[in-house]
Amino acid sequence: MSPESTGQNKHNFTAYRREFRTWRGNRPFWAGLFTMLGGAPIAYFPYADLRLGNMTLAMSTTAGAGSLIIGILLITLGLTMWFHSIVRVFAGVAAILLALISLPVANIGGFLVGFLFALVGGALSISWAPGAPEADEEAPYADPSPLDERRPESGEHAGSVLHGATVPQQQVGDHDAASGHDGGTHRAG
Repeated sequence: MSPESTGQNKHNFTAYRREFRTWRGNRPFWAGLFTMLGGAPIAYFPYADLRLGNMTLAMSTTAGAGSLIIGILLITLGLTMWFHSIVRVFAGVAAILLALISLPVANIGGFLVGFLFALVGGALSISWAPGAPEADEEAPYADPSPLDERRPESGEHAGSVLHGATVPQQQVGDHDAASGHDGGTHRAG
């Protein structure tokens, strides 16, 4: 191996790190991570066996299946926040609701650890908004003159400069008496 190859590996690591930072910045990354971290203890604790020497402490409850479902749904919502950020508000609201449901169902929400992580992850997902794309500073304006100077003259074609959409005006007497259409005016007015 030559000494130059270590520099290539360093460049690859830097490139991967930059790609990950770009990927992370385009989605509610921390919201998804906190939601998944909240789902893990909620799903794990009802099936965990703690061993203290020769004594085994089993925390299995009758609501173990509900805890497993809530935990898996929270992990799925966290992945949804990462890979389908367009539904981040729905995923955030669902994560908050599942965190609240986990309090009575899943050992006080995974002993409050899972509850708090899922609650924070859902709130972050709801509040996250994609960043605005950066504007190119090199692109100058098409016409730097103010709008007042660009108004069409009386002989100039009015369609050459677009100032805003206008609604064509109808004549008051312009209506068809046979069809009953009166151009939008009321009979009394």
